[in-house]
Amino acid sequence: MDITPIARIYNDFPTKFGLPRQSGMSEHLLSKIVMEPAYANIDAFRGIEGFDCLWLIWAFKPMGKRAWSPTVRPPKLGGNKRTGVFATRSPNRPNPIGLTRVRLISVEQNDREGVVLTVAGADLMNGTEILDIKPYLPYADSVPDAASGPYGIDMRPALEVVIPPKIAALFDERQLAALREVLSFDPRPGYQDDPERQYGFAYGQYDIRFRIADGTVTVTEAEKRA
Repeated sequence: MDITPIARIYNDFPTKFGLPRQSGMSEHLLSKIVMEPAYANIDAFRGIEGFDCLWLIWAFKPMGKRAWSPTVRPPKLGGNKRTGVFATRSPNRPNPIGLTRVRLISVEQNDREGVVLTVAGADLMNGTEILDIKPYLPYADSVPDAASGPYGIDMRPALEVVIPPKIAALFDERQLAALREVLSFDPRPGYQDDPERQYGFAYGQYDIRFRIADGTVTVTEAEKRA
C-alpha cells in the first residue's frame, strides 16, 4: 500500500521533549498545516469551516522508527512497567502512524504557501508529515464515560509555573500561554523527579531551561538557538 503525505505541520516544537503528551492539552499552541502542492486545492476543503475540530492522521518519522516490540515502557507510567504496545499510544509501533484531534482555527490560500490550515492543540513535532485530515464528529467520536485504563484523566494537579518577566518578554501572548500550559503538565518522564536537575527543550527560537520543585516549575533560562 502506497501512502503519500498530503501536508506538513509547523509549530514551535522542533523536538519530542516538551511536546504536549496528548492533543488538546495546550489549546494555545497553534500549528500551521501546509498542504503539498498536489493537494493544495481549496476545493478539497469546501465545507470544512462547518467543523470545530479535525482528526489528523500522521507519521512518526521525525521521531525515528525503532524495531518492533510487543511491549513498551510508557514514560507516563514511570518507565518501568511494560505494557502491550497496542494498549498504549507509544510511537514505537509496527506502523508508525499517529492520530490527533485538533481545533480548526482557519483555512486560507495564499500565493507563497498554497493552502494553509491553522489549528490549535496539536501534539506533533514541527515538520511532521500529515497523511490525512478528517472532520471530528462528537456524536460518533466522543464517548465521555469510556474506560481508559491507566491513561485516564491526569489526576496530578497542574503545576504552578514561574517565568521571570525578562524571559516572558521574549514571547508573544499566545506563545507564552502555550509555554505555561506545557510546563504546567510536567513534561518530564514519570520516572524523573530530581528537584536539583535542570531540564530543557527547544521552543520556537529558544532553548528553555527549567527546574521543578515543590509543585512549582521555574524557568531559569531562555537561550537563543543558533
